[in-house]
Amino acid sequence: MDGARAESGMDGALIALACLMGLAGCSAAPVVHAARQSSVVLFDGGRQRPIAVEVYAPREAERCTSTHACPVALLSAGYGISHKSYSFIASALSDIGYLVVAVEQELPSDPALATEGDLFVARTPNWRRGAANLRFVARSMRDARPQFDWQHPVLIGHSNGGDIAAWLVRESPDFAAALVTLDNRRVPLPRSAAPRVLSVRASDFPADTGVLPADEELRRYGTCIVSLRGARHDDMHDGGPIALREAITNAVVAFLRDGACGAPKSMP
Repeated sequence: MDGARAESGMDGALIALACLMGLAGCSAAPVVHAARQSSVVLFDGGRQRPIAVEVYAPREAERCTSTHACPVALLSAGYGISHKSYSFIASALSDIGYLVVAVEQELPSDPALATEGDLFVARTPNWRRGAANLRFVARSMRDARPQFDWQHPVLIGHSNGGDIAAWLVRESPDFAAALVTLDNRRVPLPRSAAPRVLSVRASDFPADTGVLPADEELRRYGTCIVSLRGARHDDMHDGGPIALREAITNAVVAFLRDGACGAPKSMP
């Protein structure tokens, strides 16, 4: 997440990589049927970097063809959380026809996420590396899966993963069809009508100044902000309360499927 679970995140990355390479006995959360979920390790030769991904195939994937491509969502975990810990979102999106690719952004050998000083400056290398990871994943999976729309993916990210997604849009405004962040706190959301933007906000930590558009900008660009009163930043993953997970998936599905911006809700 935002630097709060760095040590556990590195352990999780080691375990995840061991699972993917068959070096440990591990089981994924039983959210998506096994036939629709798979673990893959890609390798970026240019950067000598393995990138673990969890792939969630859409329901009725046989309907996806190169001429009628199904949508794609690239999902980035919060810092210190496994990329496999967002199956509640992946399952909901695969049920409405998305191919969801959850990307492991951090390796044990990567520098720790900065927690002191000017965080925007100090974390920029992390965001750039994460954006490069997302580009590589889309590029390397495109040829093998031409029945999916890699030209217009949805970017989804929690906390620092949301900052990575927002940074990629900052670098390449035409890369994504939509940007969805779960309580990203450092990288400003786009001030533009495209891509479409949804940000689901927890209530325990404020975003940095300038991250969220002002009211006039929200109206001008159609940015959707859904504030969940009582929601905790660190709970926006599979381990969080059921009510929170349901509120998040309801907002994300309504936004992506129907173009709706859900009204703010309170958590029990």
